[in-house]
Amino acid sequence: MAQASGREVARLAIPAFLALIAEPLFLLADSAIVGHLGTAPLAGLGLASTVLMTVVGIFVFLAYGTTAVVARQIGAGSRRGAVEVGVDGAWLSIVLGLAAALLVGFGAEPLCRALGGTGDALEQAVSYLRVAAGGIPAMLVVLACTGVFRGLQDTRTPLVASVLGFAANAVLNVVLVYGLELGIAGSAWGTVVAQWGMALGLLLIMARYARVEGAAWRAHPRRVLSAALGGVPLLVRTLALRAVLVLTTWVAAGLGDVPLAAHQVTSTVWSFFVFALDALAIAGQALTGKALGAGDVAGTRAATALMVRWGVWCGLALAALTLALHRIIPLAFTTDPQVRAAIAAALIVVAIGQPLSGYVFVVDGVLIGAGDHRWLMGAMVGVLAAYVPVVVVMHALLPKVGPVAATAWLWVGFTSFMVVRGALFAWRLRQDGWMVTGAPPTR
Repeated sequence: MAQASGREVARLAIPAFLALIAEPLFLLADSAIVGHLGTAPLAGLGLASTVLMTVVGIFVFLAYGTTAVVARQIGAGSRRGAVEVGVDGAWLSIVLGLAAALLVGFGAEPLCRALGGTGDALEQAVSYLRVAAGGIPAMLVVLACTGVFRGLQDTRTPLVASVLGFAANAVLNVVLVYGLELGIAGSAWGTVVAQWGMALGLLLIMARYARVEGAAWRAHPRRVLSAALGGVPLLVRTLALRAVLVLTTWVAAGLGDVPLAAHQVTSTVWSFFVFALDALAIAGQALTGKALGAGDVAGTRAATALMVRWGVWCGLALAALTLALHRIIPLAFTTDPQVRAAIAAALIVVAIGQPLSGYVFVVDGVLIGAGDHRWLMGAMVGVLAAYVPVVVVMHALLPKVGPVAATAWLWVGFTSFMVVRGALFAWRLRQDGWMVTGAPPTR
């Protein structure tokens, strides 16, 4: 059984990992294309991308929540119910996407100003964001559809969509930015066209599923509203998590240019590790929902134990890799010896925390798959509250030490947030309250 479960985890996690890293790789290509237009367009892209990623990140529950409920229907033996739940998620993503698009499109300038945009960079950011806002509904549809396919135990379809979509985005950017000389607006149009292509492609595949299973494609307002209300706890959990990241960056910004630059690079490395470990969390969402939908409590426990072991072992592998390269990685990002030293020091702390990160991300995925959203919301808000005093202490004391030590201690403080989160997760796993079996009817 353990070997079969291991194959199942790998079957879901590997395509999920490849899909997760496809987006940042192609975003790097976009940055390179726009970067050749000059400093102002590149700075503007940075501002606009921050707004877009923040808005879309808030609605990540469309993927996470949908994965859990669809997988639970699959476990209960109702493929038709699974598809109908997915259809509700797609309709919800369209409604939320249209509202967010209007907010970002009409509020592009004040949003970019709030991030500190001025002068030519602000003008470029607003130009990009007003066009790119048209792609937000498509981006949310992609999130919802990705969650549906993951719940259906299919992580290959989102992978294919990601590779084709982001490759098309890169080609369109070259043609529109350089060929048609549309500047940064051309990059935005390329993104919008690619995102809508991905969204329509995934919707067509969902429609085929609906036709095969005899599932209705029309919107059910009451069920869509229920899906929206069910996503609120995950929304709050995500906002609390982002608040932790923002507070850490705020402390880094008050330490001077060297710690801030080092923190940016270290955060980039840490974020890449998140993609690797989040692939296991996605497998956790899908397999846990399916097992509990089938009423298999023992199977849920066994799969959770297996995935936790995988998470910790992956964390240990990342730790060893980081320790081996902690003096080499900084060379790729800066020539400043102080910044290099600060990055190297911070990466040692990051490496030490990776096994814990592997545990935390896997358990987070398991509990999302179990539909334990209210507890996750309360726990994350509690962790944020516990982290605020740490932030206050770091903000007061770290400016008094050197930049290298300050950067390292900043990451020690951030790791304390992960320690508290891990302790809460360990306590929750020992309980049985999160293992609610069965699946509610969809009609």
